[in-house]
Amino acid sequence: MTEQPRIAIIGAGGHAKVVYDSLRLSLRKRGGGAVVGFLDDDSRLWGSTVMGLPVLGPIDRIADFAVDAVIIGIGANRTRNRLYEWAKAAGYPFVNAIHPTAVISEDAALGEGVAIFGTVVVNPGSVVGNNVILNTGCTVDHDCSIADHVHIAPGGHLAGGVSVGEGTFVGTGASIIPYRKIGRWSIIGAGGVVLEDIGDQVTAVGVPAKMIKEHSE
Repeated sequence: MTEQPRIAIIGAGGHAKVVYDSLRLSLRKRGGGAVVGFLDDDSRLWGSTVMGLPVLGPIDRIADFAVDAVIIGIGANRTRNRLYEWAKAAGYPFVNAIHPTAVISEDAALGEGVAIFGTVVVNPGSVVGNNVILNTGCTVDHDCSIADHVHIAPGGHLAGGVSVGEGTFVGTGASIIPYRKIGRWSIIGAGGVVLEDIGDQVTAVGVPAKMIKEHSE
């Protein structure tokens, strides 16, 4: 990657706006790159602007726009996973978008393509995978493990030692008590309180959170 990469955001909806806001503020603080626009497959958006930046065109035409690096601005985990793998295969490096008000321990480890929004806290010993969203005001306490493509929604709280599997969505205001494990591609409903481990590919809701549905691949 060049010292001053031209960065494109994949997606141009509401989530992409928050990614851009965090990214431009972090670039302003540390320097080292410029956001050139958004890419989106909705043809109605092409040629329009979002927060003053152009929607350049469809995602698969990225090579037309002299882009050096990307970040994905789409909240849906399956879609974000697919686009991450596509961009990796195409050879595009990822940047992280970290809002200046986020508090990230120097002893925490972050993957690539991570979006961390305002007032998020990530405490020592935690490991955050690739293409993860830590949405506004969520907290990740010490020694947590968050796998690739996870989305922790606004106000979600992981206590110490929690493990969240690949592609899982933790809903707005949900809380997970210490040392619990959440499986892969599961959903924890908004406001849920996880007191016991949750398996793979299930939806769990309520206080305490209970499984209400299993998902297929």
